[in-house]
Amino acid sequence: MILSNITVPLLGLVDTAVIGHLEQAYFLGGSTVGAMLITAITWLCGFLRMSTTGLSAQAYGACDKQQGLIILMRGLLVALLIAAIMLLLQGLYLDIGLSLAGGSEQVQYYARQYAEIRIWGLPAALANLVILGWLLGNHQAKTVMVLLIITNLINLVLDLVFVLGLGWQVRGVALATLVAEYSGLILGLVVITRSKIRELKLLLQDKLWFSLLTRRAALMEYFKLNRDILIRTLCLELCFIFMTFQGARLGDDIVAANAILMNFLLLISFGLDGIANAAEVMVGRAKGAGDGKKLKLVVNISLVWSALFALVYSLAFAAGGPFFITLISDIPSVVAEAGVYFSWIIFLPLLSCWCYLYDGVYIGLMQAKAMRNSMLLATFACFFPMWWLLQDYGNHGLWAAFSVFMLMRGVSLAWHFHIAGAGKIIPGKAEQKG
Repeated sequence: MILSNITVPLLGLVDTAVIGHLEQAYFLGGSTVGAMLITAITWLCGFLRMSTTGLSAQAYGACDKQQGLIILMRGLLVALLIAAIMLLLQGLYLDIGLSLAGGSEQVQYYARQYAEIRIWGLPAALANLVILGWLLGNHQAKTVMVLLIITNLINLVLDLVFVLGLGWQVRGVALATLVAEYSGLILGLVVITRSKIRELKLLLQDKLWFSLLTRRAALMEYFKLNRDILIRTLCLELCFIFMTFQGARLGDDIVAANAILMNFLLLISFGLDGIANAAEVMVGRAKGAGDGKKLKLVVNISLVWSALFALVYSLAFAAGGPFFITLISDIPSVVAEAGVYFSWIIFLPLLSCWCYLYDGVYIGLMQAKAMRNSMLLATFACFFPMWWLLQDYGNHGLWAAFSVFMLMRGVSLAWHFHIAGAGKIIPGKAEQKG
């Protein structure tokens, strides 16, 4: 799962490096703002992956194959409906998003150019969230790794061909990602169909399969669960978007430098999320099987590994900071700005590893309300108040507020799990049997 996750931000780093070596900072700034407008939607719809992983892991633990397939199909249906709505409203969405983003005329131009291409990949991007979540929930982490590596290699090769070979600049990066997203969707559907062909046939032969898929009570429970995850993700998105947009207001060099640093942050988060993803699958399985001892064991082991990996990340960035920056961009002003704020990236793994892990634990438990409350607290009681107090410090104030935000997420969830008693919600059927 760690290897699978790391391929995603590594690809983002390649995208940034390809654009970052063009002659002007506004190419990188524009593609960053444009990418944020699209990833705002996919991240906001992260509940599709989270709920699918948690629910399918519980179905896996309960050995309910039919319910597992219904969870997959329901998730795909919701994903395609959301994508269709966003495509219909794309003009309005991009106009509002770009007006809020600000930035120079060049940044605005290339942001729109990027976003107008990438938005057509939403059906594939959202469906892929469901497919990957379902595969993870069914303990097929190696399959997920292979799918992500193949998809990202397609994106990488097309990046080099379209940008460096054909000179399509920002349009080339957007087109490469678009093609890769649909390639990933096709591969994922082929893998699932081939491995579950017998179960799918049995389900579709049942005349009531569609009513099972769209049953009112099940849909209401699904949307109730996803409502809390959606609110949680919306808060997270608000902070990331604010970081990007506020950076754009501080200048082209700042937004470009922040783009480099945010890619390093994503590398950290996706790597640590590999442990969290493993935890959510095993926690979900333990809950489905009613094994309280296994739940606590998974959480304790995951805490140790999260701390160790966070320390390794911090030491690696402390040792190789300037080298990593110059790999991404050779624009002197951007490299200089990124170096000024790089110390925040060194400390962020140690501050944020806890929130990634406990997010995974609570997804496995399907305790979305606690995740929602933790994120609301971190966003509106920490991030924005801290930024307001420190705004005179410019970009340093922005990164300080973000660091406090990440720390509070982990602290609040840890308190809820260990002290408030969320870790005791499983009745312990397996223990009783023993």
